[in-house]
Amino acid sequence: MPREFPHELLEDAEELSSYRGWTEDVYRDFLAVRGGLLSAEEFGKKYRRRRAILALDLTGFTLSAINIGELESLLRILDAQRVCIPVLKEFGAELIRCFADDMVAIYETADLALDAAFEVHSRIERFCNSDLASDHPTRCCVGIGYGEVFAIGPNLAQGDEMNRASKLGEDIARANETLLTERAFEAVRQRADMQFDLQSSDDQMFPFYRVTRAE
Repeated sequence: MPREFPHELLEDAEELSSYRGWTEDVYRDFLAVRGGLLSAEEFGKKYRRRRAILALDLTGFTLSAINIGELESLLRILDAQRVCIPVLKEFGAELIRCFADDMVAIYETADLALDAAFEVHSRIERFCNSDLASDHPTRCCVGIGYGEVFAIGPNLAQGDEMNRASKLGEDIARANETLLTERAFEAVRQRADMQFDLQSSDDQMFPFYRVTRAE
């Protein structure tokens, strides 16, 4: 038996977009898909792109706020952004977005994202060993995904590979680590300058690869 929803739904694309989830055009197209006026195939053709996602997280943000104070923890984020953003730009990022202690960069290829990740680790290390570093330096954790995404939202990349890259960078990678989704690994597996180690266990949501410089 059909069950009706007895409350008003927000159907106005302009108002929905004012809350900054997606643009007005994207909301109009989503509503058209929901209403049967636009097919999933047509939506995908309009918005799908193949991109690499670099998701970067800083170590110890919550603990630093507790142990060394809120301002100093925010200054650690500032230092990381001052170091990392030039690197991400240098390797051709199409988009860079910072939010809290995270950064996301979008690249055309997984190779570019991987090269950027290793240079980020290297440059952060040099900064932390310089006179510019604070007494509480930070390190970076990086997750990289590659594949078809929807070029929508603040990162212009939403979908499974974005979700996986974010999970790897924010929750799984440790300091100075770079982790790859399976699809990102497939895109760069021929590189002789890198070593890839499959990480897989029953308690993981999905397999992934830890990447290091080949010796």
